[in-house]
Amino acid sequence: MTKPLKNVYISSIYQNAGKTTVALGLYKLFIERRLKTAFLKPVGQQTVPIGKVNIDKDSYLIGEVYHCRRRFKEMSPVTIPPGYTQKYIFNPQRDELRGRIRRSFNKLIKGEDVIIIEGTGHAGVGSVVDLSNADVAKMLGSKVLIVAEGGIGRSIDEIMLNKALFDLLGVEILGVIINKVIPEKYDKVSKTLRQGLKNKGIRLLGVIPMDPILRDPTVERLMTKFGLKLLCGGRENLHQRIRNTIIAAMEPENMVNYISDGTLILTSGDRVDNIMVAVSSHLIMQGKRTRVAGLILSGGLVPDTKIMDLLKKSQIPVLMSEDDTYTIAGKIERFICKIEKNDKEKIIEARQLVKKYVDVNGILSNL
Repeated sequence: MTKPLKNVYISSIYQNAGKTTVALGLYKLFIERRLKTAFLKPVGQQTVPIGKVNIDKDSYLIGEVYHCRRRFKEMSPVTIPPGYTQKYIFNPQRDELRGRIRRSFNKLIKGEDVIIIEGTGHAGVGSVVDLSNADVAKMLGSKVLIVAEGGIGRSIDEIMLNKALFDLLGVEILGVIINKVIPEKYDKVSKTLRQGLKNKGIRLLGVIPMDPILRDPTVERLMTKFGLKLLCGGRENLHQRIRNTIIAAMEPENMVNYISDGTLILTSGDRVDNIMVAVSSHLIMQGKRTRVAGLILSGGLVPDTKIMDLLKKSQIPVLMSEDDTYTIAGKIERFICKIEKNDKEKIIEARQLVKKYVDVNGILSNL
């Protein structure tokens, strides 16, 4: 007799709600329960090149972390490159794309106990190519786990909006995980959402607090993302996490009030006064185990030799951007810090958060 497959589809109320965090954690917990586990990202948008093919970034991450690289191709059957949706509208290939997903799914589940399927964004994302999360979940016979961000009224409203599309296609909602809850509001949000979702007939399967390790990028991550040049500070200091960012366009005496542990300072390369405040604050604060995370000099301007010598001695990672201060500040503000395979601290933290705050037994028993 063939054993029943446990099949969970992770959707969300919008992009970057925390699906990959949940997938990383659940995969580890399933393995710990001696369940043979597979992963599938049916439709990917952000990719990395592996050999001659492009693989979805989340499939790549899971494959690297859990050593299932040989299954990359099956784990990422459909990717949507820029411009593809417009071509698809004039030349739909619904059956071909669905066939790819079905074949990958059937290969991945052979001999497995459970499969984690990660969607893309909210329930309707992918509709333009006839592969919405609701469509794919129905096609693969999955139960859906919705990941939402912390809040009460707005979260329930958006959960119900997403549930409506899954209901329309007859897809069962397994439950909801609330992510990124402000720690000070954790008890209130958890208690209220549990009752609010219960009133709607929906299980609350986890409430995960906001975690600075998952939220905050390292200096190295920003340097790589925006192609910034390292002027000095040494690569050994690039692992520092950025806890807050300030634009040093104010007078030096006012700027001091905004510098704290893990501050990234953005200033023009010719603002020697503010550069010196950054150096001074860093050197003075080091005795209190406080340090400036980094300094970005904008406008492609490099200070003179004497100032650069002081920066080198301070050991602050100093990066240079060709953009003006407000342009690079805008890029950083819009930057979403995703989990990457070489960020072991984030991977460990994601798994620990899911283990501590998610009802994995409730998930498995209802699959």
